[in-house]
Amino acid sequence: MPLERPFHIVLVEPEIPPNTGNIARLCGATGTILHLVGKLGFSTDDRYLKRAGLDYWSEVDIRYWPDLMSLQQAHPEGRFIYTSKKASKSYLGMRFEEGDFIVFGKETKGLPDELIEANAEMAVRIPIIGKVRSLNLSTSAGIVLYEALRQTGALDGA
Repeated sequence: MPLERPFHIVLVEPEIPPNTGNIARLCGATGTILHLVGKLGFSTDDRYLKRAGLDYWSEVDIRYWPDLMSLQQAHPEGRFIYTSKKASKSYLGMRFEEGDFIVFGKETKGLPDELIEANAEMAVRIPIIGKVRSLNLSTSAGIVLYEALRQTGALDGA
């Protein structure tokens, strides 16, 4: 059952080309719009970025923004969900809606603490059971996006 309004994955200052390439591929496979925000840690012409996305680049709707505020101002009706290992709520407790913007921070620092604190009700984390501190960015994006797709019925009959 296709969604009327696609989801959005937002990467704020991503640093590692293969992560962004893998997330671009994820977005292409799910009809999700990819937003790249701020200073990127690589060129979008980077051969590693293209290798991770393989030949799927034509299937990805990628949009570029100078900063998160510009994206939010362009989508005042948007519902932004912030991901952070410091959030108190699990992503499993979030009720996702079609058209949500799911925001991820840079690999080395995540999203700013003050952004998570100011948006505590819209901040989620992926529970980690073992002693590992965090998950890979592209793994995290896949986990949260597929839960959102499941909740909204986008996977029914797929």
